[in-house]
Amino acid sequence: MEREHEYFQVFPLVVPADKTTTITIRGLYEHSRFEHDAEYEVTYYPKEYWTDDNKQTKLVVKAKEDSLVIPHYFTGEQEHYFVVASRANGEKHHIGTFSVYSLLPGLFARRPYKGDLHMHTHYSDGIESPAYVAACSRKVGLDFVAITDHHKYTPSLEAQAAYSNVKVDLCMFPGEEVHPPECFTHIVNFGGNFSVNDLFQDRKWYRQEIDSLMQELGPMPAGIEPYEYASILWCFDKIREAKGLGIFCHPHWVWDNRFNVPQPFLEYILEKRPFDAFELLGGITPEDNNLQVAYYHEQRAKGEPVPIVGVSDSHGCHFRDHFGATYTMVFSPVLELQDIIESIKDLYSVAIEAIPGENPRVYGPFRLVKYARFLLREYAPLHDRLCIAEGNHMLDYISGNKEAADWLAASQGQVRRLMDMLWA
Repeated sequence: MEREHEYFQVFPLVVPADKTTTITIRGLYEHSRFEHDAEYEVTYYPKEYWTDDNKQTKLVVKAKEDSLVIPHYFTGEQEHYFVVASRANGEKHHIGTFSVYSLLPGLFARRPYKGDLHMHTHYSDGIESPAYVAACSRKVGLDFVAITDHHKYTPSLEAQAAYSNVKVDLCMFPGEEVHPPECFTHIVNFGGNFSVNDLFQDRKWYRQEIDSLMQELGPMPAGIEPYEYASILWCFDKIREAKGLGIFCHPHWVWDNRFNVPQPFLEYILEKRPFDAFELLGGITPEDNNLQVAYYHEQRAKGEPVPIVGVSDSHGCHFRDHFGATYTMVFSPVLELQDIIESIKDLYSVAIEAIPGENPRVYGPFRLVKYARFLLREYAPLHDRLCIAEGNHMLDYISGNKEAADWLAASQGQVRRLMDMLWA
Protein backbone atom coordinates (compact mmCIF):
# COMPACT_ATOMS: atom_id res chain seq x y z
CA MET A 1 0.00 0.00 0.00
CA GLU A 2 1.06 3.61 -0.60
CA ARG A 3 2.21 5.61 2.39
CA GLU A 4 -0.86 7.85 2.09
CA HIS A 5 -3.12 4.79 2.51
CA GLU A 6 -1.17 3.50 5.50
CA TYR A 7 -0.74 6.73 7.44
CA PHE A 8 -3.82 8.78 6.55
CA GLN A 9 -7.55 8.48 6.03
CA VAL A 10 -9.35 10.58 3.42
CA PHE A 11 -13.12 10.85 3.48
CA PRO A 12 -15.20 11.06 1.49
CA LEU A 13 -13.25 9.63 -1.44
CA VAL A 14 -16.14 9.80 -3.91
CA VAL A 15 -18.20 12.99 -4.14
CA PRO A 16 -20.97 14.47 -6.33
CA ALA A 17 -19.79 16.45 -9.34
CA ASP A 18 -20.51 20.17 -9.61
CA LYS A 19 -21.14 20.61 -5.91
CA THR A 20 -19.20 21.73 -2.84
CA THR A 21 -18.17 18.89 -0.52
CA THR A 22 -16.00 19.05 2.57
CA ILE A 23 -13.02 16.66 2.48
CA THR A 24 -11.25 15.52 5.64
CA ILE A 25 -7.65 14.29 5.60
CA ARG A 26 -6.93 12.66 8.94
CA GLY A 27 -3.60 11.48 10.28
CA LEU A 28 -4.09 8.04 11.81
CA TYR A 29 -0.96 7.66 13.92
CA GLU A 30 1.26 9.77 16.14
CA HIS A 31 3.87 10.22 13.41
CA SER A 32 1.28 11.24 10.78
CA ARG A 33 -1.14 13.42 12.75
CA PHE A 34 -1.52 17.05 11.81
CA GLU A 35 -0.61 19.53 14.55
CA HIS A 36 -3.63 21.35 15.92
CA ASP A 37 -3.81 24.99 14.74
CA ALA A 38 -0.66 24.55 12.60
CA GLU A 39 -0.91 25.84 9.03
CA TYR A 40 -0.44 23.56 6.03
CA GLU A 41 -0.12 24.39 2.36
CA VAL A 42 -2.59 22.52 0.15
CA THR A 43 -2.24 22.67 -3.63
CA TYR A 44 -5.28 21.53 -5.57
CA TYR A 45 -5.12 20.06 -9.11
CA PRO A 46 -8.11 18.98 -11.25
CA LYS A 47 -6.96 16.09 -13.42
CA GLU A 48 -9.11 16.56 -16.53
CA TYR A 49 -11.24 19.70 -16.59
CA TRP A 50 -8.86 22.60 -16.10
CA THR A 51 -7.93 25.93 -17.64
CA ASP A 52 -4.99 28.26 -17.09
CA ASP A 53 -7.06 29.93 -14.39
CA ASN A 54 -7.89 26.85 -12.30
CA LYS A 55 -5.25 24.23 -13.12
CA GLN A 56 -3.54 24.83 -9.79
CA THR A 57 -4.97 26.44 -6.65
CA LYS A 58 -2.96 27.03 -3.49
CA LEU A 59 -4.70 27.09 -0.11
CA VAL A 60 -3.50 27.58 3.44
CA VAL A 61 -5.40 25.29 5.78
CA LYS A 62 -5.21 25.31 9.56
CA ALA A 63 -5.42 21.86 11.15
CA LYS A 64 -8.37 21.03 13.41
CA GLU A 65 -7.42 18.44 15.98
CA ASP A 66 -5.52 15.81 13.93
CA SER A 67 -7.16 16.59 10.55
CA LEU A 68 -7.25 18.98 7.63
CA VAL A 69 -10.80 19.95 6.70
CA ILE A 70 -11.11 21.30 3.15
CA PRO A 71 -14.39 22.48 1.58
CA HIS A 72 -14.12 22.41 -2.21
CA TYR A 73 -16.29 22.73 -5.32
CA PHE A 74 -15.63 19.67 -7.50
CA THR A 75 -16.13 20.44 -11.17
CA GLY A 76 -17.21 17.69 -13.55
CA GLU A 77 -16.64 13.96 -13.44
CA GLN A 78 -12.92 13.49 -12.82
CA GLU A 79 -10.16 12.80 -10.32
CA HIS A 80 -8.85 15.60 -8.11
CA TYR A 81 -5.49 15.84 -6.31
CA PHE A 82 -4.68 17.61 -3.05
CA VAL A 83 -0.92 17.93 -2.44
CA VAL A 84 -0.25 18.65 1.23
CA ALA A 85 2.94 20.17 2.65
CA SER A 86 3.89 21.50 6.08
CA ARG A 87 5.27 25.00 6.46
CA ALA A 88 7.79 25.65 9.22
CA ASN A 89 10.71 28.07 9.53
CA GLY A 90 10.27 29.13 5.92
CA GLU A 91 10.64 25.57 4.61
CA LYS A 92 8.11 23.22 3.00
CA HIS A 93 8.00 19.50 3.68
CA HIS A 94 5.91 17.25 1.40
CA ILE A 95 3.44 15.16 3.40
CA GLY A 96 1.37 13.39 0.75
CA THR A 97 -0.78 13.51 -2.37
CA PHE A 98 -4.42 12.66 -1.76
CA SER A 99 -7.07 11.87 -4.37
CA VAL A 100 -10.83 12.35 -4.59
CA TYR A 101 -13.15 11.41 -7.47
CA SER A 102 -16.29 13.33 -8.44
CA LEU A 103 -19.17 11.62 -10.27
CA LEU A 104 -22.29 12.68 -12.10
CA PRO A 105 -25.57 11.56 -10.47
CA GLY A 106 -26.21 8.31 -12.40
CA LEU A 107 -22.87 6.75 -11.50
CA PHE A 108 -22.60 8.38 -8.09
CA ALA A 109 -25.74 6.49 -7.01
CA ARG A 110 -23.95 3.18 -7.64
CA ARG A 111 -21.31 1.36 -5.62
CA PRO A 112 -18.46 -0.89 -6.88
CA TYR A 113 -18.72 -4.62 -6.18
CA LYS A 114 -16.06 -7.16 -7.14
CA GLY A 115 -17.25 -10.57 -8.22
CA ASP A 116 -16.38 -13.83 -9.96
CA LEU A 117 -19.20 -15.38 -11.99
CA HIS A 118 -17.44 -18.54 -13.22
CA MET A 119 -15.53 -20.95 -10.94
CA HIS A 120 -15.26 -24.68 -10.30
CA THR A 121 -14.98 -27.08 -7.35
CA HIS A 122 -14.19 -30.75 -6.87
CA TYR A 123 -17.72 -31.57 -8.03
CA SER A 124 -16.50 -31.08 -11.60
CA ASP A 125 -12.84 -30.51 -12.54
CA GLY A 126 -11.78 -28.27 -9.65
CA ILE A 127 -9.88 -29.16 -6.48
CA GLU A 128 -11.65 -27.80 -3.39
CA SER A 129 -15.12 -27.86 -1.87
CA PRO A 130 -17.68 -25.10 -2.59
CA ALA A 131 -17.41 -23.77 0.98
CA TYR A 132 -13.63 -23.55 0.70
CA VAL A 133 -13.80 -21.76 -2.66
CA ALA A 134 -16.27 -19.25 -1.23
CA ALA A 135 -14.05 -18.44 1.77
CA CYS A 136 -10.96 -18.05 -0.41
CA SER A 137 -12.94 -15.79 -2.72
CA ARG A 138 -13.57 -13.44 0.19
CA LYS A 139 -9.87 -13.59 1.10
CA VAL A 140 -8.94 -12.20 -2.32
CA GLY A 141 -11.39 -9.31 -1.98
CA LEU A 142 -14.52 -10.48 -3.79
CA ASP A 143 -17.96 -9.25 -2.74
CA PHE A 144 -19.98 -11.87 -4.64
CA VAL A 145 -19.40 -15.23 -6.31
CA ALA A 146 -21.20 -18.03 -8.08
CA ILE A 147 -19.94 -21.60 -8.13
CA THR A 148 -20.50 -22.80 -11.71
CA ASP A 149 -19.47 -26.43 -11.95
CA HIS A 150 -19.77 -28.26 -15.26
CA HIS A 151 -23.23 -29.83 -15.68
CA LYS A 152 -24.04 -29.21 -11.98
CA TYR A 153 -26.15 -26.61 -10.17
CA THR A 154 -26.24 -28.05 -6.64
CA PRO A 155 -22.59 -27.22 -5.71
CA SER A 156 -23.53 -23.53 -5.78
CA LEU A 157 -26.36 -24.26 -3.35
CA GLU A 158 -23.95 -26.19 -1.15
CA ALA A 159 -21.74 -23.10 -0.85
CA GLN A 160 -24.74 -21.11 0.37
CA ALA A 161 -25.79 -23.85 2.79
CA ALA A 162 -22.31 -24.09 4.33
CA TYR A 163 -22.71 -20.57 5.75
CA SER A 164 -26.47 -20.56 6.30
CA ASN A 165 -26.08 -20.56 10.10
CA VAL A 166 -23.47 -17.82 10.28
CA LYS A 167 -23.42 -14.16 9.24
CA VAL A 168 -21.10 -13.36 6.34
CA ASP A 169 -20.96 -10.38 3.98
CA LEU A 170 -19.87 -12.39 0.93
CA CYS A 171 -22.87 -12.89 -1.37
CA MET A 172 -23.03 -16.41 -2.82
CA PHE A 173 -25.35 -16.77 -5.79
CA PRO A 174 -26.48 -19.94 -7.56
CA GLY A 175 -24.91 -20.92 -10.85
CA GLU A 176 -23.72 -23.62 -13.22
CA GLU A 177 -21.77 -24.08 -16.43
CA VAL A 178 -24.30 -25.23 -19.00
CA HIS A 179 -23.34 -27.74 -21.69
CA PRO A 180 -26.10 -28.41 -24.21
CA PRO A 181 -25.86 -31.99 -25.52
CA GLU A 182 -23.60 -32.37 -28.55
CA CYS A 183 -22.67 -28.66 -28.59
CA PHE A 184 -19.26 -27.02 -28.34
CA THR A 185 -20.41 -23.65 -26.89
CA HIS A 186 -19.97 -23.14 -23.14
CA ILE A 187 -22.55 -21.08 -21.27
CA VAL A 188 -22.75 -19.86 -17.66
CA ASN A 189 -26.07 -19.59 -15.89
CA PHE A 190 -25.34 -16.93 -13.28
CA GLY A 191 -28.00 -16.51 -10.62
CA GLY A 192 -30.76 -18.54 -12.27
CA ASN A 193 -33.32 -19.96 -9.84
CA PHE A 194 -33.32 -23.38 -11.49
CA SER A 195 -30.84 -25.62 -13.29
CA VAL A 196 -30.75 -25.60 -17.07
CA ASN A 197 -28.49 -28.68 -17.12
CA ASP A 198 -31.22 -30.66 -15.35
CA LEU A 199 -33.55 -29.97 -18.28
CA PHE A 200 -31.34 -32.09 -20.54
CA GLN A 201 -32.15 -35.26 -18.59
CA ASP A 202 -35.29 -35.85 -20.65
CA ARG A 203 -33.36 -36.03 -23.90
CA LYS A 204 -36.41 -36.83 -26.04
CA TRP A 205 -38.32 -33.76 -24.80
CA TYR A 206 -35.21 -31.59 -25.16
CA ARG A 207 -34.67 -32.71 -28.75
CA GLN A 208 -38.30 -31.95 -29.58
CA GLU A 209 -37.84 -28.45 -28.14
CA ILE A 210 -34.75 -27.85 -30.29
CA ASP A 211 -36.31 -29.31 -33.45
CA SER A 212 -39.31 -27.01 -33.01
CA LEU A 213 -37.03 -24.00 -32.52
CA MET A 214 -34.98 -24.93 -35.60
CA GLN A 215 -38.16 -24.89 -37.68
CA GLU A 216 -39.02 -21.44 -36.34
CA LEU A 217 -35.56 -20.10 -37.14
CA GLY A 218 -35.57 -21.42 -40.70
CA PRO A 219 -32.43 -21.72 -42.85
CA MET A 220 -29.15 -20.63 -41.26
CA PRO A 221 -26.30 -18.79 -43.06
CA ALA A 222 -23.41 -20.82 -44.43
CA GLY A 223 -21.09 -22.04 -41.67
CA ILE A 224 -23.75 -21.86 -38.93
CA GLU A 225 -24.81 -25.27 -37.63
CA PRO A 226 -28.60 -25.02 -37.05
CA TYR A 227 -28.75 -27.45 -34.11
CA GLU A 228 -25.88 -25.70 -32.33
CA TYR A 229 -27.38 -22.24 -32.66
CA ALA A 230 -30.89 -23.38 -31.72
CA SER A 231 -29.47 -25.15 -28.64
CA ILE A 232 -27.66 -22.12 -27.26
CA LEU A 233 -30.57 -19.83 -28.08
CA TRP A 234 -32.85 -22.16 -26.11
CA CYS A 235 -30.40 -22.24 -23.17
CA PHE A 236 -30.08 -18.45 -22.97
CA ASP A 237 -33.88 -18.15 -23.06
CA LYS A 238 -34.17 -20.67 -20.20
CA ILE A 239 -31.60 -18.77 -18.13
CA ARG A 240 -33.60 -15.58 -18.54
CA GLU A 241 -36.74 -17.53 -17.61
CA ALA A 242 -34.89 -18.49 -14.41
CA LYS A 243 -34.13 -14.75 -13.83
CA GLY A 244 -30.43 -15.40 -14.34
CA LEU A 245 -27.70 -13.86 -16.48
CA GLY A 246 -26.64 -15.89 -19.52
CA ILE A 247 -22.90 -15.56 -20.17
CA PHE A 248 -21.26 -16.54 -23.47
CA CYS A 249 -17.96 -18.09 -22.38
CA HIS A 250 -14.34 -17.97 -23.62
CA PRO A 251 -14.80 -18.15 -27.43
CA HIS A 252 -11.03 -17.90 -28.00
CA TRP A 253 -10.11 -20.67 -25.60
CA VAL A 254 -7.98 -23.16 -27.57
CA TRP A 255 -9.14 -26.75 -27.20
CA ASP A 256 -7.91 -29.63 -29.36
CA ASN A 257 -5.78 -27.20 -31.39
CA ARG A 258 -8.70 -24.99 -32.38
CA PHE A 259 -10.79 -22.20 -30.90
CA ASN A 260 -13.66 -23.35 -28.74
CA VAL A 261 -16.05 -21.47 -31.08
CA PRO A 262 -15.52 -21.37 -34.87
CA GLN A 263 -15.11 -17.83 -36.20
CA PRO A 264 -18.25 -17.79 -38.42
CA PHE A 265 -20.32 -18.96 -35.45
CA LEU A 266 -18.75 -16.33 -33.18
CA GLU A 267 -19.54 -13.58 -35.67
CA TYR A 268 -23.13 -14.76 -35.96
CA ILE A 269 -23.58 -14.88 -32.17
CA LEU A 270 -22.19 -11.35 -31.82
CA GLU A 271 -24.54 -10.20 -34.58
CA LYS A 272 -27.67 -11.81 -33.13
CA ARG A 273 -26.69 -11.31 -29.47
CA PRO A 274 -28.69 -14.14 -27.82
CA PHE A 275 -26.55 -13.86 -24.66
CA ASP A 276 -26.74 -11.33 -21.82
CA ALA A 277 -22.99 -10.87 -21.22
CA PHE A 278 -19.74 -11.65 -22.99
CA GLU A 279 -16.92 -13.30 -21.00
CA LEU A 280 -14.17 -10.85 -21.90
CA LEU A 281 -11.51 -12.19 -19.52
CA GLY A 282 -11.22 -15.70 -18.13
CA GLY A 283 -8.76 -18.03 -16.50
CA ILE A 284 -7.16 -18.96 -19.79
CA THR A 285 -3.93 -17.85 -21.45
CA PRO A 286 -2.96 -14.19 -21.91
CA GLU A 287 -3.11 -14.76 -25.66
CA ASP A 288 -6.71 -15.99 -25.52
CA ASN A 289 -7.76 -13.07 -23.31
CA ASN A 290 -5.93 -10.66 -25.61
CA LEU A 291 -7.91 -11.92 -28.60
CA GLN A 292 -11.22 -11.60 -26.76
CA VAL A 293 -10.37 -8.03 -25.74
CA ALA A 294 -9.43 -7.14 -29.32
CA TYR A 295 -12.65 -8.66 -30.61
CA TYR A 296 -14.65 -6.71 -28.02
CA HIS A 297 -13.01 -3.44 -29.10
CA GLU A 298 -13.88 -4.17 -32.72
CA GLN A 299 -17.53 -4.59 -31.74
CA ARG A 300 -17.44 -1.32 -29.79
CA ALA A 301 -15.86 0.42 -32.80
CA LYS A 302 -18.85 -0.71 -34.87
CA GLY A 303 -21.13 0.99 -32.37
CA GLU A 304 -22.22 -2.28 -30.78
CA PRO A 305 -22.55 -2.07 -26.97
CA VAL A 306 -21.50 -5.37 -25.41
CA PRO A 307 -22.12 -6.16 -21.70
CA ILE A 308 -18.96 -7.75 -20.31
CA VAL A 309 -17.69 -9.74 -17.35
CA GLY A 310 -14.28 -10.90 -16.19
CA VAL A 311 -14.01 -14.27 -14.46
CA SER A 312 -11.35 -16.60 -13.17
CA ASP A 313 -12.86 -19.85 -14.47
CA SER A 314 -10.73 -21.15 -11.60
CA HIS A 315 -10.18 -24.83 -10.93
CA GLY A 316 -8.20 -24.26 -7.74
CA CYS A 317 -7.84 -21.43 -5.24
CA HIS A 318 -4.07 -21.42 -5.21
CA PHE A 319 -3.48 -20.88 -8.91
CA ARG A 320 -3.12 -17.13 -8.42
CA ASP A 321 -2.49 -16.40 -12.09
CA HIS A 322 -6.22 -17.17 -12.36
CA PHE A 323 -8.00 -17.23 -9.01
CA GLY A 324 -8.66 -13.72 -7.72
CA ALA A 325 -6.69 -12.25 -10.62
CA THR A 326 -9.43 -11.88 -13.24
CA TYR A 327 -12.82 -10.67 -12.08
CA THR A 328 -15.68 -8.26 -12.68
CA MET A 329 -16.29 -4.91 -11.04
CA VAL A 330 -19.99 -4.07 -11.23
CA PHE A 331 -21.37 -0.63 -10.45
CA SER A 332 -24.73 -1.42 -8.90
CA PRO A 333 -27.15 0.44 -6.61
CA VAL A 334 -26.97 -2.43 -4.08
CA LEU A 335 -25.39 -5.86 -3.71
CA GLU A 336 -28.49 -7.84 -4.67
CA LEU A 337 -28.70 -10.44 -7.42
CA GLN A 338 -31.15 -8.73 -9.74
CA ASP A 339 -29.43 -5.36 -9.33
CA ILE A 340 -26.08 -6.96 -10.22
CA ILE A 341 -27.61 -8.66 -13.28
CA GLU A 342 -29.38 -5.53 -14.51
CA SER A 343 -26.27 -3.39 -13.95
CA ILE A 344 -24.16 -5.74 -16.10
CA LYS A 345 -26.81 -5.76 -18.83
CA ASP A 346 -26.97 -1.96 -18.66
CA LEU A 347 -23.18 -1.75 -19.32
CA TYR A 348 -22.20 -0.79 -15.76
CA SER A 349 -19.38 -3.33 -15.46
CA VAL A 350 -15.69 -3.65 -16.29
CA ALA A 351 -13.43 -6.69 -16.57
CA ILE A 352 -10.23 -6.57 -14.53
CA GLU A 353 -6.98 -8.49 -14.94
CA ALA A 354 -4.81 -8.09 -11.84
CA ILE A 355 -2.02 -10.64 -12.13
CA PRO A 356 0.12 -10.59 -8.95
CA GLY A 357 3.21 -8.44 -9.45
CA GLU A 358 1.77 -6.68 -12.49
CA ASN A 359 -0.06 -3.39 -12.92
CA PRO A 360 -3.81 -4.11 -13.18
CA ARG A 361 -5.50 -3.82 -16.55
CA VAL A 362 -9.12 -2.70 -16.74
CA TYR A 363 -11.36 -3.16 -19.79
CA GLY A 364 -14.71 -1.64 -20.59
CA PRO A 365 -16.20 1.79 -21.38
CA PHE A 366 -13.57 4.52 -20.96
CA ARG A 367 -15.59 6.39 -18.33
CA LEU A 368 -15.80 3.30 -16.13
CA VAL A 369 -12.18 2.28 -16.72
CA LYS A 370 -10.94 5.65 -15.41
CA TYR A 371 -13.11 5.39 -12.33
CA ALA A 372 -12.23 1.73 -11.70
CA ARG A 373 -8.50 2.47 -11.80
CA PHE A 374 -9.00 5.17 -9.18
CA LEU A 375 -10.90 2.68 -7.01
CA LEU A 376 -8.21 0.00 -7.42
CA ARG A 377 -5.63 2.50 -6.17
CA GLU A 378 -7.54 4.39 -3.49
CA TYR A 379 -10.43 2.19 -2.30
CA ALA A 380 -9.52 -1.45 -2.97
CA PRO A 381 -6.61 -1.63 -0.46
CA LEU A 382 -8.97 -0.57 2.35
CA HIS A 383 -11.76 -2.87 1.14
CA ASP A 384 -9.52 -5.89 0.62
CA ARG A 385 -7.98 -5.60 4.07
CA LEU A 386 -11.43 -6.19 5.60
CA CYS A 387 -12.17 -9.04 3.19
CA ILE A 388 -8.95 -10.88 4.03
CA ALA A 389 -9.91 -11.03 7.70
CA GLU A 390 -13.44 -12.22 6.95
CA GLY A 391 -12.20 -14.87 4.51
CA ASN A 392 -9.80 -16.27 7.09
CA HIS A 393 -12.59 -16.55 9.66
CA MET A 394 -14.83 -18.23 7.09
CA LEU A 395 -12.09 -20.82 6.62
CA ASP A 396 -11.84 -21.21 10.41
CA TYR A 397 -15.59 -21.74 10.59
CA ILE A 398 -15.78 -24.53 7.99
CA SER A 399 -12.72 -26.21 9.50
CA GLY A 400 -14.68 -26.66 12.75
CA ASN A 401 -13.76 -23.59 14.79
CA LYS A 402 -17.24 -22.48 15.86
CA GLU A 403 -15.81 -19.46 17.73
CA ALA A 404 -15.26 -17.99 14.28
CA ALA A 405 -19.03 -17.51 14.03
CA ASP A 406 -18.89 -14.93 16.83
CA TRP A 407 -16.19 -12.96 15.02
CA LEU A 408 -18.11 -13.08 11.74
CA ALA A 409 -21.28 -11.86 13.45
CA ALA A 410 -19.45 -9.01 15.19
CA SER A 411 -17.75 -7.88 11.98
CA GLN A 412 -20.77 -8.10 9.66
CA GLY A 413 -21.32 -4.91 7.70
CA GLN A 414 -17.70 -3.71 7.79
CA VAL A 415 -17.51 -3.08 4.06
CA ARG A 416 -20.88 -1.31 4.05
CA ARG A 417 -19.71 0.98 6.84
CA LEU A 418 -16.51 1.72 4.93
CA MET A 419 -18.56 2.63 1.85
CA ASP A 420 -20.85 4.85 3.92
CA MET A 421 -17.81 6.79 5.11
CA LEU A 422 -16.02 7.04 1.75
CA TRP A 423 -19.01 8.02 -0.43
CA ALA A 424 -20.28 11.51 0.29
